[in-house]
Amino acid sequence: MSTDSTPPAESSTKPFLRFYHSDGLRTKTLTVLNKLEQAKDCTRHRDILAQLVVELTNSGMDYYFMRPLKLAKVGFIVEQSAVMGMSGATRVLASVIHNIIGRMDRPQLLFVCSYIRELME
Repeated sequence: MSTDSTPPAESSTKPFLRFYHSDGLRTKTLTVLNKLEQAKDCTRHRDILAQLVVELTNSGMDYYFMRPLKLAKVGFIVEQSAVMGMSGATRVLASVIHNIIGRMDRPQLLFVCSYIRELME
């Protein structure tokens, strides 16, 4: 995990990796971000932001790990082992994400929204 806190817009000269996600997830992401950014009290929407971060994380893990396994044709047993392992890891991550975002205040939540928007550019 990187400790570099440089926002994506400021690090445009650095190498980067991106992943593609579904149109549905993009629509949902924009809807959630708009809802939080426009809310009088965005702390009331911590849970939907946390769930969005979980979905984005799952989508990225699938794109960067599971997809290459399938394309490499590693076989059913290896794929199923990977699915089981990733399933356990994502359950733990989801819990951590919900706990952390569930304690954030307004400026922190809005920063997360801003950061996600920058990653989408």
